Amino acid sequence: MSFEPAELEALVRRYLDTCANGTADDVAALYAEDATLEDPVGGGEVHIGRRAIAGFYKIMENAAVTTELLTFRAGGHEAAFVFAITVGGAMRIEPIEVMSFDAAGLITSMKAYWGPQDVTQPG
Repeated sequence: MSFEPAELEALVRRYLDTCANGTADDVAALYAEDATLEDPVGGGEVHIGRRAIAGFYKIMENAAVTTELLTFRAGGHEAAFVFAITVGGAMRIEPIEVMSFDAAGLITSMKAYWGPQDVTQPG
């Protein structure tokens, strides 16, 4: 399955909007049942399955979150992008994320590349 770049960008923007405005379960619903999430890459466990992924996003559920897509690239059924996420007005991170999607547009894998050097104060 191959997507047009604009279709993949729309899926990524839906993900970012849901991260900012939805619940952990809303974000997890964007993932395939057997999806994997690694955030940050090399920094901990790989979350496997929608339930584990929802648990990962729970930490942001009661925080004021904003997101902004900064750079986007896509090909086939994968997208790579840089975005800014600000959490609680106290922390800003600009990770690089790589996502794969299935034919239904659900995320099958997500890897986030960032470290402490990428965390700043907003503004």
